[in-house]
Amino acid sequence: MSTGTLYDNVWDQHTVRELPTGETQLFVGLHLIHEVTSPQAFGMLEERDLSVAFPDRTYATTDHIVPTADLSRPFGDDQAETMLRELEQNTEAYDITFFDPTSGAQGIVHVVGPEQGLTQPGMTIVCGDSHTSTHGAFGTLGFGIGTSQIRDVLATQCIAMEKQDVRRIQVNGSLGEGVYAKDIILKIIGELGVEGGIGYVYEYGGPAIKNLSMEGRMSICNMSIEGGARAGYVNPDLTTFEYMKGRPHAPSGAAWERAIDCWQDIQSDPDATYDDKVTFDGSAIEPMVTWGITPGQAIGISEPIPDPATMDSGDRATAEKALDHMDLRPGRTMEGVNVDVAFLGSCTNARITDLREAASLLKKLNRPVADDVRAMVVPGSQGVKQQAEAEGLADTFRNAGFDWRGAGCSMCLGMNEDQLQGRELCASSSNRNFIGRQGSKDGRTVLMSPAMVVGAAVEGEVTDVRKLL
Repeated sequence: MSTGTLYDNVWDQHTVRELPTGETQLFVGLHLIHEVTSPQAFGMLEERDLSVAFPDRTYATTDHIVPTADLSRPFGDDQAETMLRELEQNTEAYDITFFDPTSGAQGIVHVVGPEQGLTQPGMTIVCGDSHTSTHGAFGTLGFGIGTSQIRDVLATQCIAMEKQDVRRIQVNGSLGEGVYAKDIILKIIGELGVEGGIGYVYEYGGPAIKNLSMEGRMSICNMSIEGGARAGYVNPDLTTFEYMKGRPHAPSGAAWERAIDCWQDIQSDPDATYDDKVTFDGSAIEPMVTWGITPGQAIGISEPIPDPATMDSGDRATAEKALDHMDLRPGRTMEGVNVDVAFLGSCTNARITDLREAASLLKKLNRPVADDVRAMVVPGSQGVKQQAEAEGLADTFRNAGFDWRGAGCSMCLGMNEDQLQGRELCASSSNRNFIGRQGSKDGRTVLMSPAMVVGAAVEGEVTDVRKLL
């Protein structure tokens, strides 16, 4: 087993006891909840006449079902309205802070936590959402949990977990023009596979990771779960501290200096040992896109789609299914594939730097969205939306023909009105390309960076963004 890593250090600091099952009882520093996975957990509390142990360590928002076009109540979708009412009632009953749609701070849970300064290095963080690994960008251990575990955390502020191995993923070199954090993580998952991380937590490091913004690090940690890892993290450093300073829930004054000392202490030791190490050359990574129905079916924009005949039997069946669904053939590249929808959003790529990069490219191109493309931008939070509007980014998107929406998960998973129709193909900055993920069982999704989404939107087809730059 690993020793001296941030994972080991934080795990040890939060260990309450070892359980007879072989699992560890961990104290949870921050519990984030939303409207989809929490109602049943609160119902279980009521059935057992239990209270919330530490309501000041639980924060709520609404993101999955919230409309992005019209927030008028009641919502047009009865189920969405019911879910939101349940969350409103539960947070009020148990005195839990709720970033509701009228607060100006509502948004995707994994965007709201960091921008509010709730996510802090050295924490254990849980949420009833698989992409809780996002918070590892700050040097936390972020875990997605199920509804019964949400109940346990509400009632005890603890969770039972089995410790994992640690794989160090070193990304050397520097990224080329038109290559971003999203391309790094798609490359990693494409090489290691969607099951390659099972049994592991990923520690990301190396020059290419260190040079990323916090938003870029969040994009990478966000998709750790897509590679099968239980969590992913980056050791906190000056970039981390500069991002956090002055945020609403971050320490201030003398407490800030003490916090930095603590945060530096939990970093992986120079002589830490790992269970596995993998190295990538960041300078060799090109813009990445998916061609299939899992995030692991990813290739560089200039690479040919692989032939299922060259794969082992397990991968072959999935690849054949993917090619049939996507209406693609092996041997061709993804460049030139027609696009019907361009979606810029999700907890992977809907932060302010993502929108700045996309808007900057739009201004440089000075071209509108292609006539036959439906394009939308969904900010990750109301805070991001307000900032983007203040900076003029929203006007840039609108003037180019993008639909500028409110904050939420939106077309990432299609639980609101933002969905694909029929066989539409979507160039998406989200994290999953599963069949039916974006609201249509026949819809097709190609994952890519925000800049690549812009390129696809104006060209009307999947395009190597480097050619536009």
